[in-house]
Amino acid sequence: MDFLRPASWEEALAAKAEHPTAVPIAGGTDIMVEINFDHRRPEYLLDLNRIGELREWEVSQDGGDTVRLGASVPYTQIMDHLRAELPGLALASHTVASPQIRNRGGVGGNLGTASPAGDAHPALLAAGAEVEVESVRGSRLIPIDEFYTGVKRNALAADELIRAVHIKKADGPQQFSKVGTRNAMVIAVCAFGLALHPQTRTVRTGIGSAAPTPVRAKAAEEFLNAALEEGGFWDSKKIITPSIAKQFAVLASGGCSPIDDVRGTASYRRHAVGIMARRTLGWTWEAYRGNAHGTQGGAQCA
Repeated sequence: MDFLRPASWEEALAAKAEHPTAVPIAGGTDIMVEINFDHRRPEYLLDLNRIGELREWEVSQDGGDTVRLGASVPYTQIMDHLRAELPGLALASHTVASPQIRNRGGVGGNLGTASPAGDAHPALLAAGAEVEVESVRGSRLIPIDEFYTGVKRNALAADELIRAVHIKKADGPQQFSKVGTRNAMVIAVCAFGLALHPQTRTVRTGIGSAAPTPVRAKAAEEFLNAALEEGGFWDSKKIITPSIAKQFAVLASGGCSPIDDVRGTASYRRHAVGIMARRTLGWTWEAYRGNAHGTQGGAQCA
C-alpha cells in the first residue's frame, strides 16, 4: 500500500487524477477500521491532512444564507460553532461515536463512505445540502438528493474529491433522532432528520440506516406540506392535530425499505422511523410556535 501525502489541494487533485483508485483519508475513522480488520487493502491512500482549507468553514455575510463547510471540519467544530446555523447537523454530530472520533471525523468522510448508517446524512438531506466536488477537470455542485447512488456508493467520478458541503442556514427549527443498541459508540439502527423551512413553507426529511441509501420520506413530506398549507398552520402556528401527525408518521415509516441485520429487524426499523417522525415533528413544530421545550431532541434510544 502506497501512501500519498499532497501538500496542497492542487497536488491532491493531481494525485487523484494519476491514481484514480486512491482512497482519501482525513479523519480516518471509517477507512482505518476496514484496513485494521483486513476488510480492505487499497493500493493507494491519499492523505489530505496537510490541506488546511478542508478544515475551514465560511458563513456567508451581507445577506447570504449559506454555510460552506470544508470536507474535513470535525464534528466537534460543528457542535461548538455552527449550532445556530446548522442545528440539525449539530444535533447529529452529538451522536457520532466518541469525543475522540468527533474530534477527527467530518462530514466529507461520511459522504465519501456513503454508508446508509452515516449520522450526517439525514440532516444533510433534510437541509437540502449540495456537495462541492472537484477534479483536475473542474468543479461541480451535486444536490444531496442525487449524491447517493447505491449501497456505499456515491456520484463521485473516479478522479474527483469532495472539497466542501454547501448548506443553507436554518430558517426554521431542525431536529435529529437516532435509535441505537446503546447510548454511545453505536452505529444507528435507524435515524431520522427533519427540517422546517418557513420561508418556502415546506418540510424536508432524511432517513438513515433504513434503506440501501439515505433517503427522504417524500410521500410524508408532500402530505405534511399540503396539510400545513391547507390548514393555515404556518400563519396561525396552531398545534398540529394528532391525525396529521399520525399520518405523517405512517407515511414516513412507509418511505423506507429496511432489512433484517444484526442491529435490528426490518419491522422494528419501520416502527422506529414512524415513532421518530412523529416525535421530531412535535419537537420542531413546538419550537416553531415559540415554546422552549420544542428545542429538545437529538435523542439516542436503546
